Amino acid sequence: MGALDEGHFNGELENGVKIERCFEEEEEESEAISSIKDSVKVLLQGLGEDFNREGLKKTPLRVAKALLEGTKGYRLKVKDIVQGALFPEAGLDSAVGHAGGAGGLVVVRDLNLFSICESCLLPFQVQCHVGYVPSEERVVGLSKLSRVADVFAKRLQNPQRLAGEVCSGLHNGIKPAGVAVVLQCWHIQSPEVELCCTNPNFHPSKVEMQGWVKVLVSSGSGVLENENGDFWVDFLALLKFRGIDVEKAHKQPSISQYWCPSRPLDAMCNGHLTPRNPSIHRVSCKPEPTLPAMINAVSVILHSMGEDPSRKELVGTPHRFVQWLMKYKKCNLEMKLNGFDSGRNFCSDINGPDVSHDQDEIRSELNFPLWSLCEHHLLPFHGVVHIGYFHSKGAEPIKRSVLQSIVHFHGCKLQVQERLSRQIAETVSSVLGGDVMVVVEANHICMISRGIEKVGSSTATIAALGRFSTDRASKAKFLQTISNTTASGGR
Repeated sequence: MGALDEGHFNGELENGVKIERCFEEEEEESEAISSIKDSVKVLLQGLGEDFNREGLKKTPLRVAKALLEGTKGYRLKVKDIVQGALFPEAGLDSAVGHAGGAGGLVVVRDLNLFSICESCLLPFQVQCHVGYVPSEERVVGLSKLSRVADVFAKRLQNPQRLAGEVCSGLHNGIKPAGVAVVLQCWHIQSPEVELCCTNPNFHPSKVEMQGWVKVLVSSGSGVLENENGDFWVDFLALLKFRGIDVEKAHKQPSISQYWCPSRPLDAMCNGHLTPRNPSIHRVSCKPEPTLPAMINAVSVILHSMGEDPSRKELVGTPHRFVQWLMKYKKCNLEMKLNGFDSGRNFCSDINGPDVSHDQDEIRSELNFPLWSLCEHHLLPFHGVVHIGYFHSKGAEPIKRSVLQSIVHFHGCKLQVQERLSRQIAETVSSVLGGDVMVVVEANHICMISRGIEKVGSSTATIAALGRFSTDRASKAKFLQTISNTTASGGR
């Protein structure tokens, strides 16, 4: 990575040299994009997809740009950021104590960052808190703390190393009396949705808890290296203002060794996890001839991003990434419709073909867990699905497991949320009749990474068929049911 560590142009270079270097870097970037694009095409083929189909034509380019954006830290240097951003600021002239440039603690909290997990190549969310004690009456522009942290976040990382590199980078860059860094990190994991479908004790409120692995790590230097020192105590006190209790977190059992949820995926075969519950039926595993080519393609991607695929922390990464990706392989999965045939009107079969609509009522089935993969960026999105349909009074409602099977069937492949909503609605309609409404609420990793970093954003889509598409009152009633459930904490 030596050449890539050179970072931005040196301001002392002549203009002509700058232009020459610029053209060289553009050419190198173009080669990297081309290499990653070719590798992504191999991955798409391994998933059984046609990368020339509409919707996937630009996916290789989008993925290449996203990966290079997510690892641009390899091409940046801390000194280029802080150079010229140190300002003189005198402290107390006569009083005893620390203030301002004379050594007072400065803390910047809640810096939202994203990094890429070196074990599985999925983005993970970081909330960074930085404190430093100025020395020699020099303070640094506050925005530079975030930019320095981002230099190290935009590399393949694990949480503890990221905290240490941000800490040492700031210490070496601004020469303070001490630096402290606390990181709260969240890593997405895709639970076995089939277990959710078949587990009678499953509750939708557990989805968010099961969806993320959280860890808190810290690092300190200089006068902030001593966790019993006054500066460290002050630093923790200021973090508690934001509800962050570092001491309490450190007393809990460490989960850093289990940080990446993809680590246990070694038992996967043909894209399906070996079930923890042996009573759950799974498709028999068969050798996948495409896996070696896909694994090699990921190694090429690592090299194109500026990494060394032989680095010990990355040796198993291509294999783990492919294993995770294969969960969304295009294949002939079967929906567990428990005897319900497509095109069958469930309500009419029970109550006769001439049942009046006056005897129907809206049935709401809410909070089905959803996990899928965005076909535009090959990044996961997850959330919940709400399904409403007209139900004849006195008739037996369709089982939740049937509806969950439909949700899982359409989610377990490359998707866009708009299409997914329509497909779920059409399939449920084919089973129950034409009057169906589906609302999908999802968080997209592609919205909170790739340099966009819109933390907390979510996407909601609606698909309405039959009476729900024409009867505003029915549509409003179903939407109000979702709203009431959400407001009461049912999600």
